[in-house]
Amino acid sequence: MTIYLKDIPLETAQAKLDEALKLNGLDGILGTEAIPLDEKAVGRVVAEPVWAKISSPHYHASAMDGFAVRAEETAGASLTNPVILELGAQAEYLDTGDPLPEKFNAVIMIEATEPLNKDGSISTAPRKPNSIRIRQAAAPWQHVRPMGEDMIQTQLVHPTGKVLSSVDLGAIAGSGHQQVVAARKPKVAIIPTGTELVPVGQKAEVGEIIEYNSIMLAAQINQWGGDASRFEITADEYDLIRSQVKKAVEKFDLVLVNAGSSAGSEDFTAQIVEDLGELLVHGIAIRPGHPVILGVIKRDNGKAVPIIGVPGYPVSAALTGEIFVEPLIARWLGRSPVYRDEIEAELTRKITSPAGDDDFMRVAVGRVGERTLAAPLSRGAGVISSLVRADGITVIPKGSQGESEGTKVNVKLYRNRKEIAETIFMIGSHDMTIDILAQFLAGRGRRLVSANAGSLGGLAALRKGYAHLAGIHLLDPRSGEYNLPYLDEYLPDTPVTIIGMVNRKQGLMVQKGNPEKIRDIADVVNRGLRYVNRQRGAGTRILLDYELEQLGLDPGDMLGYDQVEFTHLNIAASVVSGRADCGLGIAAAAQALELDFIPLYDEQYDLAIPSEYYQDELLQPLMDTLQSKDLHDAILSLPGYSIENIGNLWKE
Repeated sequence: MTIYLKDIPLETAQAKLDEALKLNGLDGILGTEAIPLDEKAVGRVVAEPVWAKISSPHYHASAMDGFAVRAEETAGASLTNPVILELGAQAEYLDTGDPLPEKFNAVIMIEATEPLNKDGSISTAPRKPNSIRIRQAAAPWQHVRPMGEDMIQTQLVHPTGKVLSSVDLGAIAGSGHQQVVAARKPKVAIIPTGTELVPVGQKAEVGEIIEYNSIMLAAQINQWGGDASRFEITADEYDLIRSQVKKAVEKFDLVLVNAGSSAGSEDFTAQIVEDLGELLVHGIAIRPGHPVILGVIKRDNGKAVPIIGVPGYPVSAALTGEIFVEPLIARWLGRSPVYRDEIEAELTRKITSPAGDDDFMRVAVGRVGERTLAAPLSRGAGVISSLVRADGITVIPKGSQGESEGTKVNVKLYRNRKEIAETIFMIGSHDMTIDILAQFLAGRGRRLVSANAGSLGGLAALRKGYAHLAGIHLLDPRSGEYNLPYLDEYLPDTPVTIIGMVNRKQGLMVQKGNPEKIRDIADVVNRGLRYVNRQRGAGTRILLDYELEQLGLDPGDMLGYDQVEFTHLNIAASVVSGRADCGLGIAAAAQALELDFIPLYDEQYDLAIPSEYYQDELLQPLMDTLQSKDLHDAILSLPGYSIENIGNLWKE
């Protein structure tokens, strides 16, 4: 019976794979090899314990440039009662590392001696005097590296399973070895499949996708100590894929087939595994990545080779690597699985999860005041940028159906705690200049993490203590003033500083050449054109609602009013892709996607900063950057911006 998408628990799937590995003798190191002791050995895993062949040092060695002496003959030496030692009989000059002559048991630094000629005058040859005068007694074995100080012959230098670092190589060499026995690197084949795929460097036409999962998977494998090989793209044809799998099984220790693991008419991987070997699992109760395939295929000589069907979406592919491939490589190398530091953090918003699945959720992490916060990132399995932006990952266990805002979760970190401590957390309205600001801050030792929640969402985040600052552009319909009138309503008990960022043009983004001949918002409503809106609470949406009211138009008559996106670039993408005829946004977003732009409104985009953080050391690089000419020039290189108010203090 075909095992298809049964969504078995993750631990059950791992147990099935573990049992198959043990039954087929694949639960330990695959093999060993003696490798030269050079810089290329860094990162290899010790397969046999390394015992010291010689002591280090293997003789009593001088630790300083100076004179070997007998400590007992220096007794009583002082500033007022110096002792004179005759060279040869009572002292002998040594360079650092020279063996200590048998008759001596201490070394006096050359700087602590006075070289003397035969007549008692100071010698001009400090290393070859007739005698030396000392003014401080030496202790036995002073400035001497005794034999075995570092390592003693037969001592364990490195146990098996040790991942070699640069200093480890020095220790092995110092103990008398020229090579080290390492675990053989597991050879992993990656077979990308899909008729729609094109290689990196080739232009992707409509309906085609650039194939990069194999690059990502290969990089993971090599980073974890494996030896990855990427096959050419194989079209979605059963016999072609079967042939490639058969070829890979004969030469590699592990085979990854990327895509073809779902239930579509061209998803052949499970069928091929069942045809050539044993299908263990098809479908695991995790999100993203539930259509994972686990199986075993035997070579012509009877040796078993595991095969993993990796889902095609990039986030699913990367997580499949972390969950299944890394522990398997660790086992075959004889090392411990990769450890990720964990930190407890509060969720900044409510999240929902599939009731029956373990939900692996990517989060951005930062410290705001005394609280460590985790901001959930985009959940889509195809959104690889969420992995790029992720500071860590948290697992929402099956059965919970999600977690409430403020819930404390454990986050496995992709970054170190120092980076987290130097992170500025920003929640609020999207603007392209924030990405430029983030780039400049990176050169000043700060990481700016921004979440797009709209202007009102940003103020709500400040009220809850979830961010250091918020980007806002909120027009007050009564006064026509931007931003300040909203503070009393949304942050009545939070002292806030408002700093000017940019003034910008808002307008309609339309297809190149403006084929619909759109002039203004009234055209969009009256002619029934397709519009794409911003989310509720976004300043751009508030501006739209204000203009509709001024024109006496009903939002319900606007086709697409309820179709929302969270950034200006997403609005532009909706227009360029043909999902909508137009959308309100900024000129820079229109230019980025080669759209035409119809300027309609001038608005003010500011930064709202709780006063307790305004003077905080964490934000000082941001304040300095706002005055930077380089930042100003970078902003002015984009259309639709002016910076006459950047850095201005509107409210303190």
